Amino acid sequence: MTILDVEAVQAFVTIADLKSFTRAAEALGTTQGAISVKLKRLEDRVGHKLIERTPRMVRLSVQGAAFINGARDFLAAHERAVAGLSPTAVRRFTLGIAAHIAGPEVPTLLARLNTHDPAMTIEVRIDTSRALLDAFDRGDVDAVIVGREDDRRDGDVLAKERLGWFAAPTFEHREGQSIRLAALSPACRVHDVAKRALDAAGIAWTESFLGGGSSAVMAAVSAGLAIAPFSPRMAPLGTVDVGERYRLPELAPFEIVLHTTLSDTRSREALRMLAAAFREHRPASLRWDSGFV
Repeated sequence: MTILDVEAVQAFVTIADLKSFTRAAEALGTTQGAISVKLKRLEDRVGHKLIERTPRMVRLSVQGAAFINGARDFLAAHERAVAGLSPTAVRRFTLGIAAHIAGPEVPTLLARLNTHDPAMTIEVRIDTSRALLDAFDRGDVDAVIVGREDDRRDGDVLAKERLGWFAAPTFEHREGQSIRLAALSPACRVHDVAKRALDAAGIAWTESFLGGGSSAVMAAVSAGLAIAPFSPRMAPLGTVDVGERYRLPELAPFEIVLHTTLSDTRSREALRMLAAAFREHRPASLRWDSGFV
């Protein structure tokens, strides 16, 4: 009978999820060498190569693809069994994510956290960076992923995000007129950066649309009513970067930062997994390690 080692299976699933030995080691708080040893031990145990690794990519083998769902079920069953022995079996924390950062990958990241620790419940709040930082400082949320604010240098850097000026292909701007800028109400840091950049370049602008939320701003931009600053990852579908066309100033990338007060081991492990997965979804040219432990 084949007996599986929990840590080896966890290493395999984490490598498969993050498609990187380096990120998997970061997420599990160990070294790349240790991750490789655990994977080799699992492959020897099951008698199959589970991960194919080249200098350019890491992917599941045919056998690995057949094994991955069972491996996830194995880990979930193990976590449920261990959690049942604890008087605090259910753990909960509140995570805030800034609206201009929370992209389409967020459900995938949360699903990975659930696989990693089924006994943990995470309440997610979406708001502006400033509002979430204020909530964090009041103790209303346990951790936030936000854009770096100018007035504070604390927190752990997760990634760096590029910004552009996006509009619908039908958007028209006549030379000499003020730029029609769609903006959140209240304003978020990205829009503040955009306004300062326009002011510094001597380009007149007007807030022609004040949205109550990011979805309203996206709708205004998609309809061709205005321009708005977005990262390419978050720009509304079908819009294009018009910065060069209208000679708009280049927008400096901004740092995405994690703030947390969580100190227990399991919560820190969950955040480490989230941080590693979050970086995976950013272009490699705009990523660096944060040292989050």
